[in-house]
Amino acid sequence: MTAPSAGRELARMARVRPWEWALWAAVALAALALPRHALLVNEIAILALFALSLDLVLGYAGIVSLGHAAFFGLGAYTAALFAKHLNADPLAGLAVATVLAGAFGALCSATVVRGTDLTRLMVTLGVALVLYELANRFAGLTGGADGLQGVVMGPLLGRFDFELTGRVASAYSLTVLFMAFLVARRVVHSPFGWSLQALRDNRLRAGAIGLSASARLAAVYTLGAALAGTAGALLAQTTGFASLDVLDFHRSADVLLVLVIGGAGWLYGGLIGAIAFKLMYDFLSSITPQYWTFWIGAILVVLMLVGRDRIVRPWTWFRRTAAAR
Repeated sequence: MTAPSAGRELARMARVRPWEWALWAAVALAALALPRHALLVNEIAILALFALSLDLVLGYAGIVSLGHAAFFGLGAYTAALFAKHLNADPLAGLAVATVLAGAFGALCSATVVRGTDLTRLMVTLGVALVLYELANRFAGLTGGADGLQGVVMGPLLGRFDFELTGRVASAYSLTVLFMAFLVARRVVHSPFGWSLQALRDNRLRAGAIGLSASARLAAVYTLGAALAGTAGALLAQTTGFASLDVLDFHRSADVLLVLVIGGAGWLYGGLIGAIAFKLMYDFLSSITPQYWTFWIGAILVVLMLVGRDRIVRPWTWFRRTAAAR
């Protein structure tokens, strides 16, 4: 394939297709049509953004992580502290949390891009555990085990207050999710995104043709950390609360499960997985509050034994057909 034709192909794939606009319009209409479930929609949007951030790191770059909650929690605490002590404007807090999480991700990338997958698992898990203990240790700043309370957010755009029904919160989170999705989509359908997939598939061969592995992996890890911080900031802003739970290991485990359900290496996998996971959680916990994790575990076992592609074969066919157009 010549350079001009490759450029045209990348430009074609980067364009948002009509079915994608229709899908996002359907999501927006569903959120408007279900005002009683606005809080659930808000949770799904935040989880989908968190999964999107991990998909860039894991699905496209092949960097395995067990501590992605470190950036999620850092974003949550940053937004909450910023609103409590400096400025209650949600957009300002969101920007600060995103930048700080991205900067911390850039700092951590120096250790993550080196070593084997096992090394990365231990390093990412260690970073998350260190932040968890620091948040617990400095209770005067973070609230410790009791959480950071008394966080009052200002009105969104100076006009829309965050009310108890969650309608403003869900619209806010869905808008941020959509904008982040457009950014991520542009990244993965660029020469940089294709180079990441080349590194994921065969790092030695990609390095042999002159691709700088460390720089590219560090860049995408920074971007993934920034988006995870954005998701954490949304959670703190829309709930008015931040606790040690945002740094807990289960956050990292849950977002991995979301990608297992929806599929990694495809941006819509995080969105589909977040919807499925949250609906399963909401349904199963209402039936068996004590044993809902057993049923989710059983579903995942079946998913792994049978194969996700066999279960969602019609959807896989649609996905491949849409990508070819």
